Amino acid sequence: MRYPVTMPLRIEESADVDSRATIGDGTVIWHLAQIRESAEIGEECIIGRGAYIDQGVKLGNNCKVQNYALVYAPAVLEEGVFVGPAAVFTNDRFPRAVNTDGTLKSSEDWEAQTTLIRYGAAIGARSVLITGVTVGRWAMVAAGAVVTKDVPDFALVGGTPARILGWVDESGMRIDEEEAKRRSISLDEKD
Repeated sequence: MRYPVTMPLRIEESADVDSRATIGDGTVIWHLAQIRESAEIGEECIIGRGAYIDQGVKLGNNCKVQNYALVYAPAVLEEGVFVGPAAVFTNDRFPRAVNTDGTLKSSEDWEAQTTLIRYGAAIGARSVLITGVTVGRWAMVAAGAVVTKDVPDFALVGGTPARILGWVDESGMRIDEEEAKRRSISLDEKD
């Protein structure tokens, strides 16, 4: 029988990790990654080269954030979430550098919306998630997709804007919609 072994925290020397971030045991943070203040990263996570985790972002245990992904606050990633290379989580629906009077905008000049990625979901390489969306449990966002609205549990979405292309199981294999609904209900009953 195999038992999980928790390794100590590993942070590469070139990574920029704020001392006010909370990082769980067994997490690995690779070269040039930046972890901002008040970020919370669970145990056994992998943060890839050049990835950015904004202040206040929350990652559950066993998440993988691949190279050069940008996760802006106030994103919340539940356990077991995969974020592909160069994926972007936005945090402002109406971005502007200046206010109408020409003054530089500050964090008080807009309201960030939470992007929630549920348990086991996978976010494909170079995809973009518009702030405020929820990606359901075990859902899969195809590479290059632009997610502008919520994604149901077990859905496979792709395109610009993203739309449902089909349904997948926990391993990413195609299933039909009825099976996806059964699996979603089963997860609800466990909660």
